[in-house]
Amino acid sequence: MTPVRRSAAALAVTALIGTAIASVAAPAAVAAPTPTPSAAALPAGLYGKGDPAYDGVWRQSLALLALDTEGVKPADKAVDWLAGQQCDNGAFPAYRADAEAPCAAKLPLDSNATAAAVQALSALGGRDKTVQKSIDWLKSVQNTDGGWSYNPGGASDANSTAVVIGALAAADEKPESVRSKSGKSPYDALLTFAQPCGGANGGAFVYQPAMPGLVGDSTAAAVTAARGEGLAAAAGKKDPQGTGCEAATTIEGAAHNGGTYLTAALAKTGHLTTPPMPGSDDPAEKPDFGNTADAVVALYAQGLGDQAKKSLSWLQADSAGWAKESGPAAYAQLIFAAHAADTDPEKFGGQDLLAELTALGPEPEEKKKENDSGVAVWWIVGAFFAASVGVGVLFSGRRKSQS
Repeated sequence: MTPVRRSAAALAVTALIGTAIASVAAPAAVAAPTPTPSAAALPAGLYGKGDPAYDGVWRQSLALLALDTEGVKPADKAVDWLAGQQCDNGAFPAYRADAEAPCAAKLPLDSNATAAAVQALSALGGRDKTVQKSIDWLKSVQNTDGGWSYNPGGASDANSTAVVIGALAAADEKPESVRSKSGKSPYDALLTFAQPCGGANGGAFVYQPAMPGLVGDSTAAAVTAARGEGLAAAAGKKDPQGTGCEAATTIEGAAHNGGTYLTAALAKTGHLTTPPMPGSDDPAEKPDFGNTADAVVALYAQGLGDQAKKSLSWLQADSAGWAKESGPAAYAQLIFAAHAADTDPEKFGGQDLLAELTALGPEPEEKKKENDSGVAVWWIVGAFFAASVGVGVLFSGRRKSQS
């Protein structure tokens, strides 16, 4: 699932339009939550060397979840750093430099960062109290329409609602049972972002009705969430409806239509695009690697994996430079795409995504074991079989010598 992702460049757009908008790498509030640390002052447990002011919790959560998804046990200090970012009320900000001090009253609290942290900590285990506090906080800031905004108090958006659905599911809550004071569920809110068939955005989920944003991003987020899945979604059963857009009144029907929209958006080039930044000298649209990876996850989750294969191949061929420049969250997004497609992330078009990601943080407690892929298991089984044969021969020899 793909919550709002905002790179540093996207902050310029956010400042100009005065509202949240989806972009490509990591979420961010409009104002820096805490002073920017120098590279030398970055926490030892943090993944990535870039400024964490806008995406520290987000990129850490994605990195830890991606590693766990592939059987890697992250360093304890990396998990401790993430859990330590939580405020006393259960919410997570985008980042806070001094985790020993109480969260300031004016510190922007972030539903996306909180929900991503819940997904990571739930997967890793051993942090039940931390997870429950965050779930309680998320429930406390649910909007009357059943959805969530990026920062509490704003209008619901598809991306924030989607990432919270993923958090609820990860924490063994039933999203459809989490109701607002008016009785609305998160899926009720998601349906308000679903567009009818026909037209440029037919079948898509917009970011907000009055503010479509990057529709591919919000659609990928909503489709994955509609399946009850989070960031590390697995492939679902094949969608029997194919890729035709149909009138929909249920979240399942809307998710199908969202998959249809993504299929059409990816068909020509295999990737989504992002418009040029305001004031840019280059008016051409650019390939959108992050949201394309999220669209791959969404299509596999929806049971439209065949329609995602071209995009997966494009990512394998062309994403290396983007991931290296963008950092931990980018590698995590690619790992999620590989996971959904049941593709080896260590052989991702010439990239070893796990090696690249682990190099950006502290040494894992346990690296991926070969027997997780079956190699060492068969060696052990073979050795056990050989030993059993040897024991059988030994006992047979003893019986013969005794007879």
